[in-house]
Amino acid sequence: MKSAFVALTLTMLTADLIQTLSHSSAKTGIHRYQTQPLFKEKYFAQSLDHFNFNSMGNGTFFQRYLINDKYWKIGYGPVFFYTGNEGDIWEFALNSGFLSELAAQQEALVIFAEHRYYGKSLPFGNDSFNIPQIGLLTVEQAIADYAVMISVLKLQMSATDCPVIVFGGSYGGMLSVYMRIKYPNLVAGALAASAPILSTAGLDDPRQFFRDVTADFENISQECRNAVKGAFHQLKELGERREYSKIQSTFALCKRPSSAQDIHQLNGFLRNAFTLMAMLDYPYSTQFMDKMPANPVKVGCETMLRGSDLLTSLRDTAAILYNSTGLLTCYDVYSLYVECADPTGCGIGFDSMAWDYQACTEINLCYESNNITDMFPAMTFTEEERLRYCSKRWGVIPRPDWLKIQFWGDALSRASNIIFSNGDLDPWANGGVRKSLSPSLIAINIAGGAHHLDLRGSNVADPASVIEARKAEADLISQWVELERIRIQQLL
Repeated sequence: MKSAFVALTLTMLTADLIQTLSHSSAKTGIHRYQTQPLFKEKYFAQSLDHFNFNSMGNGTFFQRYLINDKYWKIGYGPVFFYTGNEGDIWEFALNSGFLSELAAQQEALVIFAEHRYYGKSLPFGNDSFNIPQIGLLTVEQAIADYAVMISVLKLQMSATDCPVIVFGGSYGGMLSVYMRIKYPNLVAGALAASAPILSTAGLDDPRQFFRDVTADFENISQECRNAVKGAFHQLKELGERREYSKIQSTFALCKRPSSAQDIHQLNGFLRNAFTLMAMLDYPYSTQFMDKMPANPVKVGCETMLRGSDLLTSLRDTAAILYNSTGLLTCYDVYSLYVECADPTGCGIGFDSMAWDYQACTEINLCYESNNITDMFPAMTFTEEERLRYCSKRWGVIPRPDWLKIQFWGDALSRASNIIFSNGDLDPWANGGVRKSLSPSLIAINIAGGAHHLDLRGSNVADPASVIEARKAEADLISQWVELERIRIQQLL
């Protein structure tokens, strides 16, 4: 608890002035809105523990949220609530312009809530990642936070009759699904973009993720896949011969490798670059998660194939992620990439510690590369390896089947009013729902779409598929809002 916070909410700052441009789309016949969101940053007094009345002295912490009421028809328009995921909430708000565009169309209030233990929403400050304080970081606590915040803010803002639709991307999309399942009394519908709710519940092939990363590069050209695989093979041979000085000079490493573990770390560092290029394969340059050029997979393949030295090409391809500014003179692979309980990468800093803990407890991310179905070195991460790592790092025993038990796994047919959107370029897509399960459990597949592209704001480079997807999502959400208004009126 920080003494500087003296009120339930505290306005901190606002984003830049919003400019809204409306124009008709010849392809869809509807209006599209391009916006730069205007948000106010506030803090909400949140319970530390929703499920144990004797825990941590019944304390509270200040949870950050962002709010935009510019378009809201007060007391009538819906509430669009983003279920924040594993990072600073500003990062998601400024890269999810679709919510503001849709709010302009549907006169909605927009709220982005930050996930506990991420960004500035640290329940115990810098001590949040100590044991036992870290133990209050769970999916259940997070969605209870959102349920309480929705209930209180609706009451404070005279919005008790305003339907709520939740939105989220990736893990945030999973949380939106869970909100609709667990709190249908509060949430009328959910848009879950790129939400791997099946694979993270242990319901998928552990080879799927890196196989799909590989497929993105292979779709550019078979030669690209072959070059990447060949480069990793050459690196393996150098490591086996302990030619550590050559490896250091070739890859511009700050420190000379000296062990098989150092080569393993280098492999993870390099594989992570391809993972993020595949995830963020947008048709325009972005600053989301990391700075990326337009069509980074294509750029990566061009880089891999432009020279005769495969190892140099592999280094230069990784630099698309790690050295986009060209300012780094060498790579510290242990600081730029942190190995953790998520083989796809945890990031760095406090946020990476929080995600590592979640991957050690409820979120099952036992993915592996094998150099057969993918182009990467064989790097396993089995349930046994997860158990050893997590018990040593956090003193916990993972529960591989917990999400399947607690949040229904693949038995979702009794749920309703959920959109599962996925882009076919996204390696997370096949860990989610790709086929509609009922008339109100709708799967939208986006050709040429990367990681939750549909949540991003409109861009002139958008493929027609994502424009159509956003139109379908807007229509469904509008229907759910109207049905919820009718339900609420019948209760009055």
